[in-house]
Amino acid sequence: MKSVLHLENVSKIYRTLGEEVYALKDVDFRIEKNDFISVVGPSGSGKSTLLHIIGLLDEPTKGKVYLDGIETSTMEEDSLAYLRGKKIGFIFQAFNLIPTLTVLENVALPALIYNENEENAYKKASMILNEISMGDRLFYYPNQISGGQKQRVAVARALINEPELILADEPTGNLDSKTGEDVLKLFKDLHDQGKTIVIITHDLNITKITEKKVKIKDGKIEVD
Repeated sequence: MKSVLHLENVSKIYRTLGEEVYALKDVDFRIEKNDFISVVGPSGSGKSTLLHIIGLLDEPTKGKVYLDGIETSTMEEDSLAYLRGKKIGFIFQAFNLIPTLTVLENVALPALIYNENEENAYKKASMILNEISMGDRLFYYPNQISGGQKQRVAVARALINEPELILADEPTGNLDSKTGEDVLKLFKDLHDQGKTIVIITHDLNITKITEKKVKIKDGKIEVD
């Protein structure tokens, strides 16, 4: 089976004061369709670097990254950005919603960027928001909704272009425990619908619901 994403012998090396520091070292890692993976590790272990490499936000020093079977290291930045935007949906700890846009406009924006017909983009955004219980907040602005609702909007925005992979960075980090549980249930529901999800996290509650747990330490990973 073709992997959604494959890191092939990937290393990321930073050079400081003439010394080489490995943030990732010889990582070989596959994400298969409908995987539900949490990535955990102490600060400085390489989690953020792994996130950036998986998300095509940074390039490895060595090795290759394949997204949906496409080798990405030789791609021009414009082509890479287009592929990233179509194939990967990002969800961030800080939500990253645009404050001057409504909930509906925030969710529709990625589809409009990729030349979706305006009517179709808003129709699709409205449908997704209704599916995640945000249909009564379409015309609210980000400062008018709660943290948990903002995260739901961020999830909807990540889904709008029907990506191959949903990549979440500490999605419960800014939420209280009850709201965090609600967001985790949403991720579980998305996985049950067939979505492929990778969550970078310090939250051990997330590792209890994912089917695979990747531990990273000193730039090396192991998969439970």
